Amino acid sequence: APRAPRARPRLVFHTQLAHGSPTGRIEGFTNVKELYAKIAEVFDISPTEILFCTLNTHKVDMQKLLGGQIGLEDFIFAHVRGETKEVEVTKTEDALGLTITDNGAGYAFIKRIKEGSIINRLQTVCVGDSIEAINDHTIVGCRHYEVARMLRELPRAQPFTLRLVQPKKAFDMIGQRTRTSKSPSEGRVASGKETLRLRTQGPAVLEEGPSPSEEEAARQVDDLLESYMGIRDSELASTMVEAAKGSPSVAQLAQGLDSVLGEFAFPQEFVAEVWAAVCHPKGDKE
Repeated sequence: APRAPRARPRLVFHTQLAHGSPTGRIEGFTNVKELYAKIAEVFDISPTEILFCTLNTHKVDMQKLLGGQIGLEDFIFAHVRGETKEVEVTKTEDALGLTITDNGAGYAFIKRIKEGSIINRLQTVCVGDSIEAINDHTIVGCRHYEVARMLRELPRAQPFTLRLVQPKKAFDMIGQRTRTSKSPSEGRVASGKETLRLRTQGPAVLEEGPSPSEEEAARQVDDLLESYMGIRDSELASTMVEAAKGSPSVAQLAQGLDSVLGEFAFPQEFVAEVWAAVCHPKGDKE
């Protein structure tokens, strides 16, 4: 008799609320929205309470932010809604000094604050704060690039109001203002281990962790996203690395990105730099 196929191993992850909770176990999710729903079910809260998740730390550490991949041994900490605050900002320069990302489930939040910038001078605004509204116009459900575009298009010298929601803090985190320095390890998953790759569309995929060269290329593309568009998105960067590897020219990469990610409207020079970073990394001997 033919052998029955081997059952796929159950992928079970441990999770806690970042401000403190018992440990829960979750499984059976294929994307970020389903992940949030599973966490919410374990802790009897609404999925909309979850702002973002970090891996292996309860702190608001953007270097440990859950992106498109989860290592099979990673511990997931969910950061939930805390206090709401409103801040009035006057745009005295074109750039506010914010880098925006989103949680893949409707919330855009601050991933980085540039030293010496307009926002950096406002002590009430912190890394990890979710942007809920701009001038009473709710942005819940908007992607990070849309929020970044709205902020860029605000007129200079005209005050505007940001409504922010900060993550709920444990007692040892109250008053902490997350540092803004960036680390080369940002967004990385431990190499040599299998990871669960979460995709916006389609089922999650179990795969080997990225190679050092792929990690470096994705980090460079993420840096380019921040430089050109004011956003950081490790999953988007990894998707663009995959697209660039299969494109023999800048023109074909631009065409491929437009067909899949047309809503971003990437500048031509940005696409050229992405292709160069992936296909001709510094250090290659050619």
